[in-house]
Amino acid sequence: MTGPFANDSEQIDRRTSRAIRDAVGERLQQSLRPEPRLPTHLEQLLNELKKRDRDSH
Repeated sequence: MTGPFANDSEQIDRRTSRAIRDAVGERLQQSLRPEPRLPTHLEQLLNELKKRDRDSH
């Protein structure tokens, strides 16, 4: 079994490596971005529904 860098002819240059790392980083940031908050009015309505649900039990 050989390591990932066994064949030196397949290595990429620093510029290409940096571009790949930057692109992966950008995609990770987009994927891991927190969910946007709901508008205040909708949040209040959901809280009211939760309260009514708790009170009914």
